[in-house]
Amino acid sequence: MKIKQNPVLYSDFPDPDIIRVEDTYYMASTTMHFMPGCDVLRSYDLMNWEFVTHAYEVLENTSGHQLEGGNHIYGQGMWAPSLRYHKGTFYLCFTANDTHKTYLLTAQDPAGPWNVGNIEGFYHDSSLFFDEDGRVYIVYGNTELYLTQLREDLKGPLEGGLHRLIVRDKGELHLGYEGSHLYKKDGRYYLFTCHIPAYGTERKTEDCFIADSLEGEFRGKCVIDDDMGFHNLGVAQGGMVDTPEGDWYLFMFQDRGAVGRVPLVMPMYFDEEGFPAIGGDGKVPVQVFGADDGSDYKYQPLNGDDDFVYQADENGRIRLKPFWQFNHNPVDGLWSVTERPGVFRVYTGELCGSLPFARNMLTQRSCGPACAAWVTVDGSGMKDGDYAGICAWIGCYGAIALTRSEGRYELVMFARPAADETVQADRDFLNPPVEYERIPLHGASVTLKVFLDFRDKRDTAEYYYEDNGSWKALGIRHKLYFKLDHFTGCRFGLFAYATQQTGGWADFMKFRYQAGGENG
Repeated sequence: MKIKQNPVLYSDFPDPDIIRVEDTYYMASTTMHFMPGCDVLRSYDLMNWEFVTHAYEVLENTSGHQLEGGNHIYGQGMWAPSLRYHKGTFYLCFTANDTHKTYLLTAQDPAGPWNVGNIEGFYHDSSLFFDEDGRVYIVYGNTELYLTQLREDLKGPLEGGLHRLIVRDKGELHLGYEGSHLYKKDGRYYLFTCHIPAYGTERKTEDCFIADSLEGEFRGKCVIDDDMGFHNLGVAQGGMVDTPEGDWYLFMFQDRGAVGRVPLVMPMYFDEEGFPAIGGDGKVPVQVFGADDGSDYKYQPLNGDDDFVYQADENGRIRLKPFWQFNHNPVDGLWSVTERPGVFRVYTGELCGSLPFARNMLTQRSCGPACAAWVTVDGSGMKDGDYAGICAWIGCYGAIALTRSEGRYELVMFARPAADETVQADRDFLNPPVEYERIPLHGASVTLKVFLDFRDKRDTAEYYYEDNGSWKALGIRHKLYFKLDHFTGCRFGLFAYATQQTGGWADFMKFRYQAGGENG
Protein backbone atom coordinates (compact mmCIF):
# COMPACT_ATOMS: atom_id res chain seq x y z
CA MET A 1 0.00 0.00 0.00
CA LYS A 2 1.31 3.44 -0.94
CA ILE A 3 1.85 5.97 1.86
CA LYS A 4 2.34 9.70 1.50
CA GLN A 5 2.38 12.72 3.78
CA ASN A 6 -0.36 15.35 3.75
CA PRO A 7 -0.45 17.72 2.00
CA VAL A 8 -0.15 15.34 -0.94
CA LEU A 9 0.70 18.35 -3.12
CA TYR A 10 2.77 20.85 -1.14
CA SER A 11 2.26 23.52 -3.76
CA ASP A 12 -0.35 26.10 -4.77
CA PHE A 13 -3.15 24.11 -6.42
CA PRO A 14 -6.18 25.82 -4.83
CA ASP A 15 -9.87 25.00 -5.15
CA PRO A 16 -9.29 21.39 -6.25
CA ASP A 17 -12.15 19.46 -7.80
CA ILE A 18 -11.50 15.74 -8.31
CA ILE A 19 -13.44 13.17 -10.30
CA ARG A 20 -12.82 9.54 -11.20
CA VAL A 21 -13.32 8.13 -14.69
CA GLU A 22 -12.86 4.34 -14.57
CA ASP A 23 -9.45 3.87 -12.87
CA THR A 24 -8.15 7.42 -13.41
CA TYR A 25 -8.61 10.47 -11.21
CA TYR A 26 -8.63 13.99 -12.65
CA MET A 27 -8.22 17.27 -10.80
CA ALA A 28 -8.95 20.82 -11.91
CA SER A 29 -7.49 23.79 -10.04
CA THR A 30 -7.62 27.58 -10.00
CA THR A 31 -4.93 29.46 -11.93
CA MET A 32 -6.16 33.08 -11.61
CA HIS A 33 -4.08 35.35 -13.88
CA PHE A 34 -1.55 32.77 -15.09
CA MET A 35 -1.57 31.54 -18.70
CA PRO A 36 -2.09 28.96 -20.06
CA GLY A 37 -4.81 28.48 -17.48
CA CYS A 38 -7.02 26.03 -15.59
CA ASP A 39 -4.72 23.14 -14.71
CA VAL A 40 -6.01 19.64 -15.37
CA LEU A 41 -4.03 16.97 -13.49
CA ARG A 42 -4.16 13.16 -13.45
CA SER A 43 -3.55 10.50 -10.83
CA TYR A 44 -4.01 6.77 -10.40
CA ASP A 45 -3.74 6.70 -6.60
CA LEU A 46 -4.99 10.14 -5.40
CA MET A 47 -1.59 10.91 -3.91
CA ASN A 48 0.74 11.43 -6.88
CA TRP A 49 -0.26 13.79 -9.68
CA GLU A 50 0.94 15.00 -13.04
CA PHE A 51 -0.21 17.55 -15.59
CA VAL A 52 -2.59 16.48 -18.34
CA THR A 53 -3.06 19.90 -19.88
CA HIS A 54 -4.15 23.48 -19.34
CA ALA A 55 -7.71 23.91 -20.53
CA TYR A 56 -7.02 27.16 -22.41
CA GLU A 57 -4.04 29.09 -23.76
CA VAL A 58 -5.60 32.49 -23.00
CA LEU A 59 -9.08 33.14 -21.65
CA GLU A 60 -9.72 36.69 -22.89
CA ASN A 61 -7.82 39.45 -24.66
CA THR A 62 -8.93 42.38 -22.52
CA SER A 63 -6.46 45.12 -21.56
CA GLY A 64 -6.34 43.62 -18.06
CA HIS A 65 -5.41 40.17 -19.34
CA GLN A 66 -2.81 41.81 -21.61
CA LEU A 67 -1.28 44.07 -18.90
CA GLU A 68 -2.02 47.07 -21.11
CA GLY A 69 -2.58 50.68 -20.11
CA GLY A 70 -1.91 50.04 -16.44
CA ASN A 71 -4.65 47.41 -16.27
CA HIS A 72 -4.28 43.92 -14.79
CA ILE A 73 -6.25 40.99 -13.37
CA TYR A 74 -4.20 40.30 -10.22
CA GLY A 75 -6.43 38.63 -7.66
CA GLN A 76 -9.01 37.97 -10.36
CA GLY A 77 -9.08 35.75 -13.45
CA MET A 78 -10.52 32.22 -13.25
CA TRP A 79 -11.67 30.92 -9.87
CA ALA A 80 -12.78 27.59 -8.44
CA PRO A 81 -13.41 25.23 -11.37
CA SER A 82 -16.02 22.50 -11.29
CA LEU A 83 -14.91 19.37 -13.15
CA ARG A 84 -17.47 16.76 -14.21
CA TYR A 85 -17.75 13.81 -16.60
CA HIS A 86 -21.10 12.89 -18.11
CA LYS A 87 -21.93 10.51 -20.97
CA GLY A 88 -18.50 10.65 -22.58
CA THR A 89 -17.92 14.39 -22.18
CA PHE A 90 -15.72 16.27 -19.71
CA TYR A 91 -17.10 19.56 -18.40
CA LEU A 92 -15.27 22.46 -16.76
CA CYS A 93 -17.23 25.33 -15.27
CA PHE A 94 -15.81 28.42 -13.55
CA THR A 95 -16.23 32.17 -13.23
CA ALA A 96 -13.79 35.03 -13.73
CA ASN A 97 -14.24 37.95 -11.37
CA ASP A 98 -12.79 40.48 -13.79
CA THR A 99 -15.12 39.65 -16.71
CA HIS A 100 -18.09 38.60 -14.52
CA LYS A 101 -18.71 35.70 -16.87
CA THR A 102 -19.36 32.03 -16.22
CA TYR A 103 -17.30 29.86 -18.55
CA LEU A 104 -18.22 26.35 -19.67
CA LEU A 105 -15.53 24.26 -21.33
CA THR A 106 -16.12 20.82 -22.86
CA ALA A 107 -13.85 18.09 -24.21
CA GLN A 108 -14.04 14.45 -25.22
CA ASP A 109 -10.52 13.90 -23.93
CA PRO A 110 -9.16 15.61 -20.77
CA ALA A 111 -5.97 16.34 -22.72
CA GLY A 112 -8.09 18.51 -25.04
CA PRO A 113 -8.88 20.28 -27.13
CA TRP A 114 -11.31 22.08 -24.83
CA ASN A 115 -14.10 24.10 -26.42
CA VAL A 116 -14.79 27.36 -24.59
CA GLY A 117 -18.32 28.69 -24.14
CA ASN A 118 -20.41 30.48 -21.52
CA ILE A 119 -23.37 29.93 -19.24
CA GLU A 120 -25.73 32.88 -19.04
CA GLY A 121 -25.38 34.45 -15.59
CA PHE A 122 -22.68 34.67 -12.93
CA TYR A 123 -22.35 31.69 -10.55
CA HIS A 124 -19.76 32.23 -7.84
CA ASP A 125 -17.80 29.13 -6.72
CA SER A 126 -20.17 26.89 -8.64
CA SER A 127 -20.64 23.14 -8.88
CA LEU A 128 -22.18 21.44 -11.90
CA PHE A 129 -24.40 18.47 -11.15
CA PHE A 130 -25.87 15.91 -13.58
CA ASP A 131 -28.71 14.00 -11.98
CA GLU A 132 -29.68 10.46 -12.91
CA ASP A 133 -32.93 11.62 -14.52
CA GLY A 134 -31.02 13.64 -17.13
CA ARG A 135 -31.57 17.02 -15.48
CA VAL A 136 -28.56 19.27 -14.89
CA TYR A 137 -28.11 21.86 -12.16
CA ILE A 138 -25.64 24.39 -10.87
CA VAL A 139 -25.05 25.22 -7.19
CA TYR A 140 -23.37 28.51 -6.36
CA GLY A 141 -23.05 31.51 -4.09
CA ASN A 142 -21.56 32.53 -0.77
CA THR A 143 -23.42 33.11 2.47
CA GLU A 144 -26.54 32.11 0.52
CA LEU A 145 -26.21 29.01 -1.68
CA TYR A 146 -28.63 28.54 -4.56
CA LEU A 147 -29.56 25.58 -6.74
CA THR A 148 -30.61 26.42 -10.32
CA GLN A 149 -31.68 24.03 -13.04
CA LEU A 150 -29.98 24.59 -16.39
CA ARG A 151 -31.19 24.02 -19.91
CA GLU A 152 -30.20 20.77 -21.57
CA ASP A 153 -27.47 22.60 -23.53
CA LEU A 154 -26.17 24.16 -20.26
CA LYS A 155 -26.12 27.64 -21.82
CA GLY A 156 -28.40 29.18 -19.22
CA PRO A 157 -31.15 28.63 -16.63
CA LEU A 158 -34.13 26.55 -17.65
CA GLU A 159 -37.24 28.70 -17.84
CA GLY A 160 -39.63 27.40 -15.20
CA GLY A 161 -36.99 25.02 -13.88
CA LEU A 162 -36.07 24.49 -10.25
CA HIS A 163 -34.46 27.53 -8.62
CA ARG A 164 -34.19 27.72 -4.86
CA LEU A 165 -32.16 28.83 -1.89
CA ILE A 166 -30.85 25.69 -0.19
CA VAL A 167 -28.41 26.98 2.47
CA ARG A 168 -28.16 30.34 4.25
CA ASP A 169 -25.52 31.33 6.78
CA LYS A 170 -26.56 33.50 9.70
CA GLY A 171 -24.98 35.81 12.22
CA GLU A 172 -21.89 37.97 11.92
CA LEU A 173 -20.33 36.96 8.61
CA HIS A 174 -17.11 37.31 6.69
CA LEU A 175 -17.70 35.12 3.66
CA GLY A 176 -20.12 32.57 5.09
CA TYR A 177 -20.49 29.47 2.94
CA GLU A 178 -18.74 29.08 -0.42
CA GLY A 179 -16.85 26.58 -2.54
CA SER A 180 -19.80 24.30 -3.28
CA HIS A 181 -19.45 20.67 -4.42
CA LEU A 182 -22.64 18.66 -5.03
CA TYR A 183 -22.86 14.85 -5.34
CA LYS A 184 -25.39 12.02 -5.20
CA LYS A 185 -24.84 8.67 -3.52
CA ASP A 186 -27.46 5.94 -2.97
CA GLY A 187 -30.31 8.34 -3.71
CA ARG A 188 -29.09 11.02 -1.27
CA TYR A 189 -27.64 14.42 -2.19
CA TYR A 190 -24.44 15.69 -0.56
CA LEU A 191 -23.46 19.37 -0.64
CA PHE A 192 -19.96 20.19 0.62
CA THR A 193 -19.17 23.82 1.40
CA CYS A 194 -16.39 25.75 3.08
CA HIS A 195 -17.52 27.80 6.09
CA ILE A 196 -15.74 31.07 6.77
CA PRO A 197 -17.35 32.88 9.70
CA ALA A 198 -16.59 36.41 10.96
CA TYR A 199 -13.06 37.27 9.84
CA GLY A 200 -10.39 36.97 12.50
CA THR A 201 -12.54 35.03 14.98
CA GLU A 202 -12.41 31.42 13.87
CA ARG A 203 -10.63 29.29 11.30
CA LYS A 204 -12.41 28.03 8.21
CA THR A 205 -14.11 24.66 8.45
CA GLU A 206 -15.86 22.26 6.09
CA ASP A 207 -19.58 21.65 6.38
CA CYS A 208 -21.71 19.08 4.59
CA PHE A 209 -25.46 19.29 3.95
CA ILE A 210 -27.49 16.26 2.93
CA ALA A 211 -30.98 15.98 1.45
CA ASP A 212 -33.23 13.20 0.24
CA SER A 213 -34.41 15.28 -2.74
CA LEU A 214 -33.41 18.52 -4.43
CA GLU A 215 -36.76 19.98 -3.39
CA GLY A 216 -36.31 18.91 0.22
CA GLU A 217 -34.48 20.28 3.23
CA PHE A 218 -30.67 20.29 3.26
CA ARG A 219 -29.60 19.52 6.83
CA GLY A 220 -25.97 19.99 7.69
CA LYS A 221 -23.16 19.91 10.17
CA CYS A 222 -19.41 20.53 10.37
CA VAL A 223 -17.41 17.55 9.08
CA ILE A 224 -13.85 18.95 9.33
CA ASP A 225 -12.57 21.38 11.98
CA ASP A 226 -8.81 20.94 12.04
CA ASP A 227 -5.68 22.96 11.25
CA MET A 228 -3.20 20.03 11.46
CA GLY A 229 -1.36 22.11 14.07
CA PHE A 230 -0.54 24.76 11.47
CA HIS A 231 -1.23 28.27 12.79
CA ASN A 232 -5.02 27.88 13.08
CA LEU A 233 -5.36 27.67 9.29
CA GLY A 234 -8.24 25.29 8.68
CA VAL A 235 -8.58 22.45 6.18
CA ALA A 236 -11.63 23.05 3.98
CA GLN A 237 -13.17 23.54 0.51
CA GLY A 238 -13.46 20.34 -1.44
CA GLY A 239 -15.57 17.24 -1.85
CA MET A 240 -15.53 13.47 -2.09
CA VAL A 241 -14.49 10.84 -4.60
CA ASP A 242 -14.69 7.05 -4.63
CA THR A 243 -12.29 4.37 -5.79
CA PRO A 244 -13.13 1.52 -8.19
CA GLU A 245 -13.21 -0.74 -5.11
CA GLY A 246 -15.87 1.41 -3.42
CA ASP A 247 -13.70 3.20 -0.86
CA TRP A 248 -14.27 6.92 -0.32
CA TYR A 249 -11.88 9.82 0.11
CA LEU A 250 -12.31 13.49 0.94
CA PHE A 251 -10.13 16.10 -0.74
CA MET A 252 -9.66 19.64 0.58
CA PHE A 253 -7.06 22.36 0.62
CA GLN A 254 -5.32 24.24 3.40
CA ASP A 255 -3.84 27.72 3.45
CA ARG A 256 -0.14 27.27 4.20
CA GLY A 257 1.08 30.85 4.16
CA ALA A 258 3.14 32.18 1.28
CA VAL A 259 3.52 28.80 -0.47
CA GLY A 260 -0.21 29.03 -1.17
CA ARG A 261 -3.20 26.73 -0.83
CA VAL A 262 -2.23 23.08 -0.86
CA PRO A 263 -4.40 19.99 -1.55
CA LEU A 264 -4.91 17.20 0.98
CA VAL A 265 -6.70 13.85 0.71
CA MET A 266 -8.01 11.63 3.49
CA PRO A 267 -9.94 8.38 3.78
CA MET A 268 -13.55 8.85 4.87
CA TYR A 269 -16.60 6.88 5.90
CA PHE A 270 -20.27 7.68 6.44
CA ASP A 271 -21.44 7.98 10.03
CA GLU A 272 -24.73 6.75 11.48
CA GLU A 273 -26.51 9.89 10.25
CA GLY A 274 -25.12 9.49 6.74
CA PHE A 275 -22.63 12.35 7.00
CA PRO A 276 -19.04 11.97 5.79
CA ALA A 277 -16.49 11.57 8.58
CA ILE A 278 -12.73 11.13 8.87
CA GLY A 279 -10.78 9.03 11.35
CA GLY A 280 -11.78 8.25 14.87
CA ASP A 281 -11.20 11.78 16.14
CA GLY A 282 -12.16 13.90 13.14
CA LYS A 283 -8.55 14.96 12.57
CA VAL A 284 -6.92 15.18 9.14
CA PRO A 285 -4.32 12.39 8.94
CA VAL A 286 -0.70 13.34 8.44
CA GLN A 287 0.00 10.03 6.71
CA VAL A 288 -2.26 8.99 3.86
CA PHE A 289 -2.76 5.39 2.79
CA GLY A 290 -3.82 6.09 -0.74
CA ALA A 291 -5.94 4.39 -3.35
CA ASP A 292 -3.18 2.01 -4.40
CA ASP A 293 -3.37 1.22 -8.11
CA GLY A 294 -0.87 -1.62 -7.76
CA SER A 295 1.52 -0.19 -10.34
CA ASP A 296 4.91 1.49 -10.41
CA TYR A 297 3.75 4.19 -12.80
CA LYS A 298 6.27 7.05 -13.04
CA TYR A 299 4.62 10.46 -12.81
CA GLN A 300 5.95 13.46 -14.68
CA PRO A 301 7.14 16.21 -12.31
CA LEU A 302 4.98 19.17 -11.35
CA ASN A 303 8.14 21.28 -11.02
CA GLY A 304 11.51 20.96 -12.64
CA ASP A 305 14.59 21.99 -14.55
CA ASP A 306 14.61 23.34 -18.07
CA ASP A 307 17.43 23.69 -20.59
CA PHE A 308 14.99 25.44 -22.97
CA VAL A 309 15.51 23.04 -25.86
CA TYR A 310 12.25 23.01 -27.80
CA GLN A 311 10.95 22.36 -31.28
CA ALA A 312 7.73 23.65 -32.81
CA ASP A 313 4.89 21.16 -33.32
CA GLU A 314 3.19 20.41 -36.64
CA ASN A 315 1.24 23.67 -36.31
CA GLY A 316 4.33 25.74 -35.65
CA ARG A 317 3.52 26.21 -31.96
CA ILE A 318 5.92 25.85 -29.07
CA ARG A 319 4.63 23.93 -26.06
CA LEU A 320 6.66 24.73 -22.98
CA LYS A 321 6.89 22.17 -20.22
CA PRO A 322 3.53 22.20 -18.41
CA PHE A 323 4.91 23.50 -15.12
CA TRP A 324 5.60 26.85 -16.81
CA GLN A 325 2.93 29.56 -16.96
CA PHE A 326 3.15 33.18 -18.01
CA ASN A 327 2.05 35.96 -15.70
CA HIS A 328 -1.00 37.24 -17.67
CA ASN A 329 -1.28 36.75 -21.44
CA PRO A 330 2.09 36.36 -23.18
CA VAL A 331 3.12 38.54 -26.10
CA ASP A 332 4.23 35.84 -28.50
CA GLY A 333 6.35 38.08 -30.71
CA LEU A 334 8.52 39.12 -27.76
CA TRP A 335 9.72 35.75 -26.47
CA SER A 336 11.40 32.75 -28.04
CA VAL A 337 13.05 29.43 -27.20
CA THR A 338 14.13 28.71 -30.78
CA GLU A 339 15.88 31.90 -31.84
CA ARG A 340 18.90 30.87 -29.79
CA PRO A 341 18.71 27.15 -28.98
CA GLY A 342 18.92 26.38 -25.28
CA VAL A 343 17.77 29.87 -24.33
CA PHE A 344 14.53 31.49 -23.20
CA ARG A 345 14.83 34.96 -24.76
CA VAL A 346 12.65 37.89 -23.72
CA TYR A 347 12.51 41.16 -25.68
CA THR A 348 11.42 44.43 -24.11
CA GLY A 349 8.52 45.74 -26.17
CA GLU A 350 7.39 48.65 -24.01
CA LEU A 351 8.58 50.69 -21.06
CA CYS A 352 7.65 49.32 -17.67
CA GLY A 353 7.51 51.15 -14.36
CA SER A 354 7.75 48.11 -12.10
CA LEU A 355 7.88 44.33 -12.05
CA PRO A 356 4.08 43.70 -11.91
CA PHE A 357 3.75 45.08 -15.45
CA ALA A 358 6.67 43.15 -16.96
CA ARG A 359 5.33 41.29 -19.98
CA ASN A 360 6.22 37.64 -20.62
CA MET A 361 7.30 36.85 -17.07
CA LEU A 362 7.65 33.05 -17.04
CA THR A 363 6.64 31.50 -13.71
CA GLN A 364 6.79 28.17 -11.96
CA ARG A 365 5.21 27.21 -8.64
CA SER A 366 7.27 26.98 -5.50
CA CYS A 367 6.87 23.97 -3.18
CA GLY A 368 7.09 23.40 0.54
CA PRO A 369 8.57 23.13 2.95
CA ALA A 370 11.50 24.82 1.17
CA CYS A 371 12.83 25.12 -2.36
CA ALA A 372 15.28 26.99 -4.54
CA ALA A 373 15.72 27.88 -8.20
CA TRP A 374 18.60 29.34 -10.13
CA VAL A 375 19.19 30.42 -13.70
CA THR A 376 21.97 31.92 -15.79
CA VAL A 377 21.15 35.32 -17.27
CA ASP A 378 23.01 36.68 -20.29
CA GLY A 379 22.44 40.42 -20.54
CA SER A 380 24.63 41.17 -23.57
CA GLY A 381 21.49 42.26 -25.47
CA MET A 382 20.27 44.58 -22.73
CA LYS A 383 20.05 48.36 -23.03
CA ASP A 384 20.54 51.00 -20.36
CA GLY A 385 17.70 50.89 -17.88
CA ASP A 386 16.85 47.24 -18.54
CA TYR A 387 16.37 44.72 -15.74
CA ALA A 388 16.47 40.92 -16.06
CA GLY A 389 16.53 38.29 -13.37
CA ILE A 390 14.64 35.89 -11.14
CA CYS A 391 12.05 36.81 -8.55
CA ALA A 392 9.97 35.45 -5.70
CA TRP A 393 6.67 36.30 -7.35
CA ILE A 394 3.85 37.26 -4.98
CA GLY A 395 2.16 40.55 -4.08
CA CYS A 396 5.05 41.53 -1.75
CA TYR A 397 7.60 40.25 -4.26
CA GLY A 398 11.39 40.34 -4.20
CA ALA A 399 13.98 39.88 -6.94
CA ILE A 400 17.63 39.72 -7.84
CA ALA A 401 18.39 41.16 -11.25
CA LEU A 402 21.04 42.09 -13.73
CA THR A 403 20.75 45.71 -14.89
CA ARG A 404 22.68 48.04 -17.18
CA SER A 405 23.47 51.68 -16.48
CA GLU A 406 25.62 53.89 -18.74
CA GLY A 407 26.95 50.80 -20.46
CA ARG A 408 28.01 49.14 -17.20
CA TYR A 409 26.43 46.04 -15.69
CA GLU A 410 25.31 45.84 -12.09
CA LEU A 411 23.46 43.42 -9.81
CA VAL A 412 20.55 44.68 -7.76
CA MET A 413 18.26 43.18 -5.16
CA PHE A 414 14.89 44.88 -4.71
CA ALA A 415 11.60 44.01 -3.03
CA ARG A 416 8.19 45.38 -2.22
CA PRO A 417 7.66 45.05 1.52
CA ALA A 418 4.16 44.23 2.71
CA ALA A 419 2.36 47.23 4.18
CA ASP A 420 1.01 45.21 7.09
CA GLU A 421 0.59 41.49 7.73
CA THR A 422 -3.03 42.04 8.72
CA VAL A 423 -3.97 43.96 5.56
CA GLN A 424 -5.51 41.36 3.29
CA ALA A 425 -4.96 43.14 -0.02
CA ASP A 426 -2.07 45.59 -0.39
CA ARG A 427 -3.06 47.47 -3.52
CA ASP A 428 0.21 49.41 -3.45
CA PHE A 429 2.02 46.34 -4.82
CA LEU A 430 1.90 48.24 -8.13
CA ASN A 431 4.14 50.97 -6.72
CA PRO A 432 7.93 50.87 -7.27
CA PRO A 433 9.82 48.51 -4.94
CA VAL A 434 12.58 49.30 -2.47
CA GLU A 435 16.15 48.73 -3.64
CA TYR A 436 18.23 47.10 -0.90
CA GLU A 437 21.65 46.52 -2.49
CA ARG A 438 23.44 47.19 -5.75
CA ILE A 439 26.94 46.06 -6.75
CA PRO A 440 29.02 46.29 -9.94
CA LEU A 441 29.30 43.22 -12.15
CA HIS A 442 32.25 42.47 -14.37
CA GLY A 443 30.70 41.00 -17.49
CA ALA A 444 27.22 40.58 -18.94
CA SER A 445 26.43 37.08 -17.67
CA VAL A 446 25.65 35.82 -14.17
CA THR A 447 23.86 32.96 -12.40
CA LEU A 448 21.16 34.09 -9.96
CA LYS A 449 19.30 32.14 -7.29
CA VAL A 450 16.28 32.51 -5.01
CA PHE A 451 15.80 30.33 -1.92
CA LEU A 452 12.31 30.12 -0.39
CA ASP A 453 11.72 28.88 3.16
CA PHE A 454 8.11 28.04 4.11
CA ARG A 455 8.89 25.87 7.14
CA ASP A 456 6.51 26.58 10.01
CA LYS A 457 5.30 29.66 8.10
CA ARG A 458 8.69 31.37 8.05
CA ASP A 459 7.81 32.52 4.52
CA THR A 460 11.08 34.18 3.58
CA ALA A 461 13.09 34.63 0.40
CA GLU A 462 16.85 34.95 0.09
CA TYR A 463 18.75 36.09 -3.00
CA TYR A 464 22.14 34.93 -4.26
CA TYR A 465 24.54 35.23 -7.16
CA GLU A 466 27.33 32.89 -8.17
CA ASP A 467 30.88 34.14 -7.76
CA ASN A 468 33.82 31.86 -8.56
CA GLY A 469 31.83 28.73 -7.89
CA SER A 470 30.19 29.81 -4.62
CA TRP A 471 26.92 31.53 -3.74
CA LYS A 472 27.02 35.04 -2.30
CA ALA A 473 23.99 36.71 -0.75
CA LEU A 474 22.70 40.02 -2.02
CA GLY A 475 20.27 42.32 -0.25
CA ILE A 476 18.02 41.17 2.59
CA ARG A 477 16.12 38.11 3.71
CA HIS A 478 12.69 39.21 2.52
CA LYS A 479 9.40 38.39 4.26
CA LEU A 480 6.58 37.02 2.08
CA TYR A 481 2.85 37.11 2.76
CA PHE A 482 -0.06 35.41 1.04
CA LYS A 483 -2.70 38.08 0.50
CA LEU A 484 -5.71 38.79 -1.65
CA ASP A 485 -3.81 41.24 -3.88
CA HIS A 486 -2.51 38.30 -5.96
CA PHE A 487 -4.45 35.53 -4.19
CA THR A 488 -1.82 33.00 -5.28
CA GLY A 489 1.13 31.31 -3.66
CA CYS A 490 4.68 32.45 -4.25
CA ARG A 491 6.27 31.43 -7.55
CA PHE A 492 9.64 31.71 -9.17
CA GLY A 493 9.53 34.17 -12.05
CA LEU A 494 11.96 34.90 -14.90
CA PHE A 495 11.57 38.46 -16.11
CA ALA A 496 13.04 41.21 -18.30
CA TYR A 497 11.74 44.75 -18.65
CA ALA A 498 12.85 48.17 -19.84
CA THR A 499 12.64 51.48 -17.97
CA GLN A 500 14.35 53.82 -20.47
CA GLN A 501 14.22 52.40 -24.00
CA THR A 502 12.74 49.36 -25.69
CA GLY A 503 14.33 46.86 -28.07
CA GLY A 504 16.75 45.14 -25.74
CA TRP A 505 16.61 41.51 -24.74
CA ALA A 506 17.80 39.09 -22.08
CA ASP A 507 18.61 35.39 -22.37
CA PHE A 508 17.89 32.81 -19.66
CA MET A 509 19.74 29.48 -19.64
CA LYS A 510 20.04 26.35 -17.50
CA PHE A 511 17.11 26.81 -15.17
CA ARG A 512 17.44 24.52 -12.16
CA TYR A 513 14.86 23.66 -9.50
CA GLN A 514 15.59 22.13 -6.11
CA ALA A 515 13.02 21.01 -3.56
CA GLY A 516 14.10 21.15 0.09
CA GLY A 517 17.41 22.24 1.56
CA GLU A 518 18.52 24.33 4.52
CA ASN A 519 20.02 27.15 2.47
CA GLY A 520 18.95 26.28 -1.08
